[in-house]
Amino acid sequence: MRSIEASELIINNRGAIYHLNCRPEEISDNIIVVGDPDRVKEVSKHFDTIQYKNQHREFITHTGTLGKKRISVVSTGIGPDNIDIVINELDALVNIDLEKRTLKEDITSLNIIRIGTSGSLQKEIPVDSFVAGTHGLGLDNLMHYYKMQNTTEDLQMLQSFNTHTQLNNSMITPYINAASSKLLKEFVEGFHQGITVTCPGFYGPQGRVLRMGLAFPNLIDQLTGFSFGNHRISNFEMETSAIYGMGKILGHHCLSLNAIVANRITKEFSKDGQAAVENLIKRVLGIIDAAKI
Repeated sequence: MRSIEASELIINNRGAIYHLNCRPEEISDNIIVVGDPDRVKEVSKHFDTIQYKNQHREFITHTGTLGKKRISVVSTGIGPDNIDIVINELDALVNIDLEKRTLKEDITSLNIIRIGTSGSLQKEIPVDSFVAGTHGLGLDNLMHYYKMQNTTEDLQMLQSFNTHTQLNNSMITPYINAASSKLLKEFVEGFHQGITVTCPGFYGPQGRVLRMGLAFPNLIDQLTGFSFGNHRISNFEMETSAIYGMGKILGHHCLSLNAIVANRITKEFSKDGQAAVENLIKRVLGIIDAAKI
């Protein structure tokens, strides 16, 4: 079996994978990912016990227990490039023998749930509400570096999106993947559901104008107006498409859950985004504790 070279799989002096600074025993099969490193402690403060705390750069990991479940919370930082690091390294921790540098024969599927913040693209999805992303639609380019296979429905939805927006006629090549149905079915009550669009930036890529003009000034209207059957775009942010795409290829169950802190249609911003995130954290942990995840 091929051994993975030291330059491709970087292990530090304590036998931990490089960016996350975690060893295999220091993470759980149930993982919450958050963008903000400070949000890790806001999640883990609800754990019954904390067994491990690791940090390297913006990547912080706390692993502990919640009821009878073992759970990890990991900060990713912002953007698809950081998701590329985190998902690859989480997968390596469970599916690669780090000492032998070889792939394991038995593959472990992780449950990966994102708790994030997001902007609503529908006026009836108000600030401080919650959205569960049924699909991750990427306007970033990360998944174009990996071999990806789509379902027929996903390809039809993508073709409809491209016809509607014409973004694929520019330098943008959208892609799409669905959430884990196993996880999504647990997050219905109290959650809006819709397509979550992932952008490669916060300002121009999300239609914000400060001092630079926009190449796609009608982007928000195009996203808001798109529908495919019962599916419509509910929100956008900067991580979901990468999580869904990589999770699908690697065989993990992924779901993105977001607190809405801005409504880009009504131009409102949450008066207490921190409270909205705390409410989402408590709702998610309660469901994880009660569900057979």
